[in-house]
Order: sequence, then C-alpha cells, then structure tokens
Amino acid sequence: MLSTAFFGGVVILASVLTAIVGLVVARRRIPLSVRERHTAAIGTIYAAVYVLFGLSAGFSLFSVWQQFHTARQTTEHEASRVETIYRLGGGFPEPERGQVQQLAESYARAVVVEEWPLLEQGQSSPHAETLLDELRRGVQEIEPATNAQGALLTQALAELSELEEDRVLRLVLVREGLPYILWVVLGVGGILTVAFPYLFGIDAAWLHAATVGGLTVLVALILHVIGILDYPFGSGVGVQPESFEVVLRAIGGNGGGP
Repeated sequence: MLSTAFFGGVVILASVLTAIVGLVVARRRIPLSVRERHTAAIGTIYAAVYVLFGLSAGFSLFSVWQQFHTARQTTEHEASRVETIYRLGGGFPEPERGQVQQLAESYARAVVVEEWPLLEQGQSSPHAETLLDELRRGVQEIEPATNAQGALLTQALAELSELEEDRVLRLVLVREGLPYILWVVLGVGGILTVAFPYLFGIDAAWLHAATVGGLTVLVALILHVIGILDYPFGSGVGVQPESFEVVLRAIGGNGGGP
C-alpha cells in the first residue's frame, strides 16, 4: 500500500516538473502578445480536447473499476465454494471424508501462500492447480451408499464446477487489462490536456504555472488510479486473499501458515 502511494507520488511529482519545464520553454518561445491574440480560438479547441479526454478517462475508470469489482467478487465466491465443498465432505464416510476435506483445505492454503504472490507477476501456482485436479478426482471417485450421500455428491460436483470456473475467471483477470490502443489514447489525451494551456495568454507566470500544475496533478492522478485498478491482483491496493484466509480459519486451518 505504501509503495503504491509512494510510486504514485513520484509519478505525479515528475509529471508536474516536466509540465512546468515545458511551460517555461513555451513562454520563452511564444511571445505573450501572440498567445493573447489566439487565446479565444485555442480555448475553443481546448474545450473539445478536455471533453474527449474526460470521456476516455471516465470510460476507462468505469471499465477498470468493474474489472476490479469482478475480481473481488470472484475471489470471494471461489473461497466460499472451497468452504462449501469442505462442509459437504463431512457427510461422506471415511476415508473419502478425510481426503476431500484435506484437499479442500490444502487448495485454499496453496492459493494463499503460493499463488497469491505469483499473481502480481501474472502467474499461477501449478501446485494449486494440481490440488484442485486431485480434489475433483477424489470427489468423482466417491461411491454413495445412500440417497443422502448421493445428493451430497451431486451438490459437491456442482460446487466443484463452479469453483473451477471461478478459478479460471480469476486467472483471466490477472492477465487481462485495458487494450494497448486505449492507453495510447489516454496518454496522448493527457499530454494535450496539459500542453494546450501553454498557449493561453496568461501574463502572470505564477498563475500560468499554477494552472498547468493543477491540471497535471489531476491528469496524472487519474491515469495512476486507472493503472492501479487495471491489474486488480498486482498492486498494494489490489484484491487480497482475505476470503481464503477466513475460510482457512473457519475450517481449522492457518491462513498465513506454511
């Protein structure tokens, strides 16, 4: 969390300094009289530029927020299904009961301890995948002795299918992000939004610098937030494995243990 905030602060500060340097160069190269004569025309063009940038940024923020929300919900659902399978396993006779419950708990622990650190690098845990495969085989090999056990088996298989779908979706969200072309649009739009005020006929240097600096902070902050939310498992404010840790504590495991 702190590293993300620090990085964001560095990015914003560097952006403001770069923008101010550009402003100084523009004020020296373009006389005030020239800028004053064209302020009205430039203002009209600038209105179109910042509206288009605002629409692009708003669409991108909405898109990445929806993705972030989906990632969090998917993680919660996946963890909940692990707990449900563990509870259903308690209705089977030994040794199937112990095998199903042990594999469910081991899978949850592998996701927390092994897989979550890998998600920041866009990778998954082969061990967690293997445990899930073993869990499915373990459930499929159960031969119910009563109608009640048959009903439990049917429910467990359905939960397993949902669990596998949640896992696949979570891993897809790890690797997906905004299209490259949209980042190009955001980058170009952000630069134009900051650079166009260079041409305004503002006499006072401090007021001109404050205008450009404020715009730069806003644009850099928006782009930084979009960048953070674009990878919901890859930042300090990203989705964390609390849901799996809660499940591990509920079924008697250790959410942070090896």
